[in-house]
Amino acid sequence: MAGASGKKEKVDKAGPSGGGKKKKDVKKETGLGLSVKKDENFGEWYSEVCKHEMIEYYDISGCYILRPWSMAIWEIMQTFFDAEIKKMKVKNCYFPLFVSPGVLEKEKDHIEGFAPEVAWVTKSGKSDLEVPIAIRPTSETVMYPYYSKWIRGHRDLPLKLNQWCNVVRWEFSNPTPFIRSREFLWQEGHTAFATKEEADEEVLQILELYRRIYEEYLAVPVVKGMKSENEKFAGGLYTTSVEAFIPNTGRGVQGATSHCLGQNFAKMFEIRYEDEEGKREMVWQNSWAYSTRTIGVMIMTHGDDKGLILPPKVASVQVVVIPVPYKDANTQGIFDACTATVSALSEAGIRAEEDLRDNYSPGWKYSNWEMKGVPLRIEIGPRDLENDQVRTVRRDNGVKEDIPRGSLVEHVKELLEKIQQNMYEVAKQKREACVQEIRTWDEFISALNLKKLILAPWCDEEEVERDVKARTKGETGAAKTLCSPFEQPELPEGHKQRTF
Repeated sequence: MAGASGKKEKVDKAGPSGGGKKKKDVKKETGLGLSVKKDENFGEWYSEVCKHEMIEYYDISGCYILRPWSMAIWEIMQTFFDAEIKKMKVKNCYFPLFVSPGVLEKEKDHIEGFAPEVAWVTKSGKSDLEVPIAIRPTSETVMYPYYSKWIRGHRDLPLKLNQWCNVVRWEFSNPTPFIRSREFLWQEGHTAFATKEEADEEVLQILELYRRIYEEYLAVPVVKGMKSENEKFAGGLYTTSVEAFIPNTGRGVQGATSHCLGQNFAKMFEIRYEDEEGKREMVWQNSWAYSTRTIGVMIMTHGDDKGLILPPKVASVQVVVIPVPYKDANTQGIFDACTATVSALSEAGIRAEEDLRDNYSPGWKYSNWEMKGVPLRIEIGPRDLENDQVRTVRRDNGVKEDIPRGSLVEHVKELLEKIQQNMYEVAKQKREACVQEIRTWDEFISALNLKKLILAPWCDEEEVERDVKARTKGETGAAKTLCSPFEQPELPEGHKQRTF
């Protein structure tokens, strides 16, 4: 059994016959810990971790209920990102979920890229619809007919809109919570400019915000770079992305994308404006998005054999305070100290809760909050009460420390910052240990079999990329490019660039 198991205690209020006292019935171990280790069966480990208050499985395959513990993480990221894009004069809006076939199919390359994933509404009650209606897999074709209506002259530009919504992508195998689901939450920004230079600038501004979400909030290292022609957004001019890597699986995960659509959609949807000289010009467009996949990448990166490990910046509970009363201890005094500690931390802006439940032992509570990933645990027992101190226990490395209550708030703030930074550094070290530069095909295959993140010379030819994918195809998939990093290593003479 990976992870600790505690004991559950139940208070029998009726009491034993002959007396009126409460009787404590100590139950058997609850099996709180995980049944598999992360290194032994990653898929099963991930599923078990997600099921512990992050998601609940739904009765439709590939759909999941996001429970409050995971929804809070999404809301924290949303608060950060929404404030940042508003500084860039992006405004929020909402477009309908449904798309007519004529509009969806207007951009040929775009719909070919999404066609297998589109879900269709074909009935209303028991009656067949005369024309089926698609459910949005993304919103370019939903929004752009109205951009052509709203943009008339150069004073209407730039137009910068974002919506927080859900999308549905139906056809796939092996659904995975947060990573690959039929319905998921995301934000999608859609902007229009008079010049390509403005569009290019915004693409990189948004990509930097996505890097910050991963590295500054989720403590996950990512690589910023350019997607290949084969992997770029269907119908777009070019795609940039942030790419994460999961050492346990040897797989990259596309973290978020920022696309320059060029003028292709403007041509299809007649999005034109009159410039200052009275000429009719087509706009330049971008689209960009990140989704609840971010949460799955965070779980995979940081979780251990005890469960989740949450970075303090996104944890809905950053500190949990647990009383540890012994026999004949001043239980009420310990409980009061726990409540006072939470009050002091909360007033300082720290998200803290006390766990005063009397039907669970301290050991059970430790295991439960460790599995939920709370960054810092504070324990208060009789000795702590006597010495006017508390004991802190870090979730990321298990380090324990006794702290005077008088300097508690300052110390906890410092600890949370250290935990956040340490989680990022540990994840980065693990990622860097997996990076392997190669120069030959034999080195490539060897590194692939060792689950490495491969940095390889790249000719940027689509046919070569398809050939690599075909030659490496196996039961678990095939090798594909993630991106060509913007930060390139020093290249030998004759080499164009390197790509992951």
